[in-house]
Amino acid sequence: MAAYKRILLKLSGEALMGDDAYGINRATIVRMVKEVQEVTALGVQVAVVIGGGNIFRGVAGGSVGMDRATADYMGMLATVMNSLALADTMRQEGMTARVMSAISIDQVVEPYVRPKALQYLEEGKVVVFAGGTGNPFFTTDTAAALRGAEIGAEIMLKATKVDGVYTADPKKDPAATRYANITFDEALIKNLQVLDATAFALCRDQNLPLKVFSIFKPGALKRVVMGEDEGTLVHV
Repeated sequence: MAAYKRILLKLSGEALMGDDAYGINRATIVRMVKEVQEVTALGVQVAVVIGGGNIFRGVAGGSVGMDRATADYMGMLATVMNSLALADTMRQEGMTARVMSAISIDQVVEPYVRPKALQYLEEGKVVVFAGGTGNPFFTTDTAAALRGAEIGAEIMLKATKVDGVYTADPKKDPAATRYANITFDEALIKNLQVLDATAFALCRDQNLPLKVFSIFKPGALKRVVMGEDEGTLVHV
């Protein structure tokens, strides 16, 4: 029995690269989609927010000295590309996904409309939110916290390269230990970089718990959804 009925999954664009320097690694995206499929098979409603770092970092050299808002809009377009790739891979795996964008590109994806998103989730479709918040100066972490709160997700799952929040950087400090759970206030006091400040404040204020886990551990997403001891739970 799944511990949650509706989740918001935040994937970084970089996670799609696999071992490649940039872009989308086919084997990696298929494996991620299969992980999501395992969860939807449990009857869990899944919404996804994905970053654009795998595409935008590849052209980031050209953005040096660029106006911040312009660079952010480029990043938003990169998330649309990733969202389309994710939804198409889901289609190939027999799932139904809908991409909804915060920036208007009507010929490519439908606009984000909250009641429609809720309807899709109730119908068992995976909803992929593209285009960040639709505004510059906000990260996709903030977009994930915002959409999670809007759709009434019971938890936001941040898929990273590390299997949780640690007392120190586990790569630099072998004595670092993983927190099983920690409060938002404790994370703030200890200056643990869990999310960017805006996303962090939004999760805390809206009482949206956050689970940080590794997307590279096979079956980790399913274990998180089943309520097992996987990753780190950040709560009020």
